Amino acid sequence: MALIAVSVATLVTIRIIEPDGWPIGLFAPPTNAARELLFGIIFAALLIGTCDLVLMLVAHAHHTRRDGLPWPELATVFIPAAFHEELAFRGYLFQKLRSVNRGVAFAFSSFLFAMLHLGNRNITPVALANIALAGVMLALAYERYERLWFPIGIHLSWNILSGPLLGYSVSGYDSQTTVFTTTARGADWITGGAFGIEGSVFIAAVEIAAIAWLGYHPRRIPSKESTTP
Repeated sequence: MALIAVSVATLVTIRIIEPDGWPIGLFAPPTNAARELLFGIIFAALLIGTCDLVLMLVAHAHHTRRDGLPWPELATVFIPAAFHEELAFRGYLFQKLRSVNRGVAFAFSSFLFAMLHLGNRNITPVALANIALAGVMLALAYERYERLWFPIGIHLSWNILSGPLLGYSVSGYDSQTTVFTTTARGADWITGGAFGIEGSVFIAAVEIAAIAWLGYHPRRIPSKESTTP
């Protein structure tokens, strides 16, 4: 329902405010969209995998085989959420603000992204800061191709790998079944606690590294392509 709502709101807003249309960043040649989506999946896997490895070394994180992937939840929660949140927070409003003031667009969208999770179960200050950093990272991911497929790939892989695969909570949400369950020892700011791996200070480290890399490697398309559907 959230995905449907944000999709309709985006279409109506663009129809009213942009009579000549607006390149929201979903329409792309299939090979480009697939390549950027796959890049995002791999990119997030490297970040989550790095943090998980550090937790294994520092907090003695241990993975135990469990039931398997929660297929109904993947179809109704995790996949729609990645599209919904990217369309909402890296979609028209962010893109319009960015065309006026890039810094304001980044700050505002990241703040809203963090505030969306403020009511999540077991939220902590570290987790809230990490989500804001994720907002910056995903905004930079949009800028790389000026399309949404790269950040959607990151968001989708990030949530599925940390939750249904490794067994951490995802922003305080617990999957019904997971491939593995993970236990770790230490303070919540190290392990992430009940909020999940996103509450760990090590996620902040990998996000800052990702932001630095994305910021150092700017957009990969000529600017004129940003206005084509």
